[in-house]
Amino acid sequence: MQVIKKQSGAAFKLKKGQKLKVIDAEGEQVSDMVLFNAKDRREKISSGKTLDFEESVLISSGHFLWSNRSNKMAEILEDTNGRNDFLLAPCSPETFKVMYDDYDGYHPSCFENLYTSLEEFEIQPDDIPTAFNIFMNVQFDEKGKISVEPPLSKAGDYVLFEAKMDLIVALTACSAEDSNNGSFKPIHYEIVK
Repeated sequence: MQVIKKQSGAAFKLKKGQKLKVIDAEGEQVSDMVLFNAKDRREKISSGKTLDFEESVLISSGHFLWSNRSNKMAEILEDTNGRNDFLLAPCSPETFKVMYDDYDGYHPSCFENLYTSLEEFEIQPDDIPTAFNIFMNVQFDEKGKISVEPPLSKAGDYVLFEAKMDLIVALTACSAEDSNNGSFKPIHYEIVK
C-alpha cells in the first residue's frame, strides 16, 4: 500500500492488465488522476472522448477511460462510492486567485503536484489534461450551473481500475478546500498484479 500525503502527488508506471486500487482512507478526499500511454506520451486521457463514448457525465463501474486517440486506457472494475468528476480541470494557482476570496500567496495545487510528479517521465505542465477526479462530487442544476459539493466517499471507499495499455499514472491527494469539504487527507493506492 502506498500513501500520497495530503496536498501532494505521485507518479508511476502501470502495465497493461495490472489493476490500480485508489482508496479514500479517511473519507471526503478527492484524488485527481491523469493517464499517459507509456510508449507514446502524446497519447493521454481525454475527458471529451470518455464522456462522448461512454454517453454519460457520471463515470463509474463498467465504464472505460478513453484517450485523445480514441483508445481505451483503463476500465473501472469497481467503484464503492459511485461519484466521480470528469468535467473540471485540476486546481491550479489560478484556481485559488479566481475562485477563492481569501486567497493570499502560494497555495498547493493538483496541477503543480501532477506536473512535478511527472517530471521524471519528461511530461511538461502544458501536457497535463483534464484529470479524472476520483471521489469528487460535482453537481449541476437544470440551467447547467455547476457546484462542487462535499465528497460522498466514506473511509475505505475505493475505485479499482484495470490498465488497457502500458500507462504512466499520476495521482494527487487534492489540494482544493472546496473539493474536500474544507480539510485535507491522504490518498492510498495499491497496484494489484
